Amino acid sequence: MSRIASITVHDIRFPTSLELDGSDAVNVDPDYSAAYVITRTDDGEEGHGFVFTCGRGNEVIVKAIEAYAALLQRRDVDELIYDLGGASRRLVHDSQLRWLGPEKGVSQMACGALVSSLWDLRAKREGKPLWLLLSGMSPEEIVDVVDFTHISDALSPAQALDILRAGQDGKAERIASLQAEGFPAYTTSPGWLGYSDEKLVRLSRQAAAEGFSMIKLKVGGSLADDQRRLRLAREAVGDLPIAIDANQRWDVPEAIEWVRQLEDFRPYWVEEPTSTDDILGHAAIRAGVSPTRVATGEAVANRIVFKQLLQAKAIDVLQLDSTRVAGVNENIANLLLAARFGVPVCPHAGGVGLCELVQHFSFFDYAAVSASQEDRMIEYVDHLHEHFAEPVRIGGGRYAAPQRPGTGAEMLAASRARWEFPSGQGWLDVGGRTAVTAPGLASAGASR
Repeated sequence: MSRIASITVHDIRFPTSLELDGSDAVNVDPDYSAAYVITRTDDGEEGHGFVFTCGRGNEVIVKAIEAYAALLQRRDVDELIYDLGGASRRLVHDSQLRWLGPEKGVSQMACGALVSSLWDLRAKREGKPLWLLLSGMSPEEIVDVVDFTHISDALSPAQALDILRAGQDGKAERIASLQAEGFPAYTTSPGWLGYSDEKLVRLSRQAAAEGFSMIKLKVGGSLADDQRRLRLAREAVGDLPIAIDANQRWDVPEAIEWVRQLEDFRPYWVEEPTSTDDILGHAAIRAGVSPTRVATGEAVANRIVFKQLLQAKAIDVLQLDSTRVAGVNENIANLLLAARFGVPVCPHAGGVGLCELVQHFSFFDYAAVSASQEDRMIEYVDHLHEHFAEPVRIGGGRYAAPQRPGTGAEMLAASRARWEFPSGQGWLDVGGRTAVTAPGLASAGASR
């Protein structure tokens, strides 16, 4: 009988603030980081998982993962990875640790890193990439891993079974299509707020030439700047869709007025126009900016908030994030909720490793849940892929199907060693030049 032998957690950070990669109206100087967990068995198997952060505070997630990891130490591996619904509930619903959320923020993300490391173990043992593992599981097996607590009024187990059983029809053909043709992508690479106009135009033209379905620009710093940048982008890409992303920058009336001032540039959607938790605010904005779509999700804490956003008809696009919620199980719940309400899923990615992780959910969604690629695409950002055992592959503006067994979370050992904070050689070389190593030099963030 194999048992969990050790769970180690590492503070991995990258100096992206040097070039302002990832910068927006709120996250002005991110250093992309990962609280990275390796779950090892006494038989030598390894499962990898992580939580994405923007730099400072990564150490808080590390400590939270270590606290939850104690609940898994010396447990029977088979009991965990072949009852992943039970394993998730053991963590998320721990009678004492759940007080720190409940089911939100640092505690939920910490659980997610551990849950995802167990899925990585399972997928590697079965020799399949996560999306193909999930696609091959029966509807009953999928429903068994979903926690329906607090969402059964919107999605019951029976309704989830109906969705998944309907998804069995034509599944083999859709899997073959994914393996041959991949899945549509859009890119945010041109749109970071700290980039020059020249860089914006150059990268926008490049994205259009490479076949991406859409580009996305960060907005919310200055209306005049947003109008100028959108004008330049529209001239660069012609009729290609352009989305805008405010990263929760605005109050509700401000969001409506600001987006109306940008209507001439035909934004495809406005993303995170206000606080993620303001469900009724999103509904008011959606009514106020139509026909511009409203999208949100990268900072949504759990399936319960997604349920309410859908019930309130507050969003046109659901943007699940691979590490914000409690791991693979909860993102399956989010996919099923979206299918129940007929709302397309366009996952949030970028960061460090988020593209590698989140692609699996869209591939599974098409194969076995929604059975549709209409109005669906995965975000792509061209940062830090070289650090992963299986970097994402993009061709013709589409994600190629992941092939390597696992969830996509495994980072190269050399990269982990070089960029472990603060003692890795990469950080010794960088010194005090980044926002995370010289916080006194950081910008004022979201302050007005």
